[in-house]
Amino acid sequence: MLSRRMFCGATAVGVALPGWAVAQERFGVQNCSTEWSYSSGKRYADPFNDVELDVVFTTPSGAEHRMPAFWAGGSTWRVRYAPPVAGSYSYRTICNDTSNTDLHSRTGKLTVEPYSGNNPLYQHGAVRVAKDGHHFEHSDGTPFFWLGDTWWMGLCKRLTWPDGFQTLAADRSRKGFTVVQIVAGLYPDMEPYDARGANEAGFPWDDNYSRINPAYFDMADIRIEYLADRGIVPCVVGCWGYFLPLMGLKKMKQHWRYLIARWSAYPAIWCLAGEGTMPFYLSKTKTQDAETQKHGWTEMARYVRAMDPLRHPITIHPSRSSRDSVDDASVVDFDMLQTGHGDRQSVPNTINSVRHSLEASPKMPVLVGEVCYEGIQEASRQEVQRFMFWSCLLNGAGGHTYGANGIWQVNTGEKPYGLSPHGHSWGGPPWDVAAQLPGSGQLGLGKSLLSRYSWWRLESRPAMLEPRWTPQDYWRPSAGEIPGEAVIAFTPTGGRPLKFQNLEPKTYRAFLFNPGDGTEQTLGNITPDGTGAWQSPEFPIFRDWVVVLDHKG
Repeated sequence: MLSRRMFCGATAVGVALPGWAVAQERFGVQNCSTEWSYSSGKRYADPFNDVELDVVFTTPSGAEHRMPAFWAGGSTWRVRYAPPVAGSYSYRTICNDTSNTDLHSRTGKLTVEPYSGNNPLYQHGAVRVAKDGHHFEHSDGTPFFWLGDTWWMGLCKRLTWPDGFQTLAADRSRKGFTVVQIVAGLYPDMEPYDARGANEAGFPWDDNYSRINPAYFDMADIRIEYLADRGIVPCVVGCWGYFLPLMGLKKMKQHWRYLIARWSAYPAIWCLAGEGTMPFYLSKTKTQDAETQKHGWTEMARYVRAMDPLRHPITIHPSRSSRDSVDDASVVDFDMLQTGHGDRQSVPNTINSVRHSLEASPKMPVLVGEVCYEGIQEASRQEVQRFMFWSCLLNGAGGHTYGANGIWQVNTGEKPYGLSPHGHSWGGPPWDVAAQLPGSGQLGLGKSLLSRYSWWRLESRPAMLEPRWTPQDYWRPSAGEIPGEAVIAFTPTGGRPLKFQNLEPKTYRAFLFNPGDGTEQTLGNITPDGTGAWQSPEFPIFRDWVVVLDHKG
């Protein structure tokens, strides 16, 4: 009989017994995952590799969404679907074994009700690239602020379920994070089938990648669903890049088909791979591997796009830039950057990379997806985290991702993560200690300030400020403007006063924002002179500050 599951109020009713030919009636909720299963009376020696099952949904407008179903173990396949609009749907199954009447040409109806809760991911729909090509939005057009966190190994059992995972998710939700970057079990920084990468049900693939392990993904499902139900988008990283030559293109397509079947019904974002063109640490053929990976991930991007009818955004986590990790930049929807872990030495490359990508073609949102994990190499502390956040956004980035050393590899106090394949260790505190490093909360304060305004219209305005950063000194102020609302400047030192230029001839409400604790100091109402200039007073103390000139009212 059908296994019933409920996602944000969605239920499926009816049975799908072998040999039944009658249409099934099912019920769902808009933007929420609804799921049901099909059982086969016909037995297969290798069901995962022998059978492919799709379900074609016809929407109320007549559009068709062909969703891959996933093998759930034994003789069972399941389909998940998040209907994008309310109304009446029909569906039919397509199996590569057309003689199997348990799986092929099964039909039914799906009645979808509007979502009535307050989770923005279900209320406003999944995340996509906005029409302006600069930021992200929900499917109904509501802007989406990307503030990401990095949990590369967050699906392994070292981040315990439920206590560890739920504790970390609650902390990030409370601080305002909206995205978690998480790898689907094929991890960096370890050999394949390293025990550190297992979850409660083992590894995602059997030995030699012969077939998928459904039990692994059953445990992963719980975690992915938990993030979505807390309003956090899972940015699913399919694997680390070097698994492509290890597994081969055919197996990698099977892997991604399975991920899409399992998780496309959630408000996910697809990241093809981590460090897509980086060969395995101990490879003897690194140059060849890098080329194989670049070509292969380009093909995989096209495959994922064709396989996913709901068109979740696609990117690839790079060694430098997503654009550089594929042969054709148009196969990705946004550019994710990795810009270094060298504390202040990473600042020039970070700012240059953001601005270079914004000027490149095709136009797409740009965000730093990895830079200076807090505490890495006993450096990159909270003031560096604040600088990276504010300077990237004020220079045109469409979002930002934070990371903490100790969390990405799920370090634990009882058993530290240990050595990488290259023989060294990144060290770091246990993940629960790293979760309380101050930078994460301080980035949340920055997001909260920007969210008072139409932050998605923020435009870089370097010429509005003096002094400002230059190629000779990047550790200097940046400025941006939200037209009609506010001018915002960030100074990393808080030394001499800032001179604003090219201001509109109107009255502004000026205040200082302390990006370390969120407190504010009013500067009163100010009016620029006849040339559009205004100079701030002396800063109260030497530290970083955000200066806001608010004229929204």
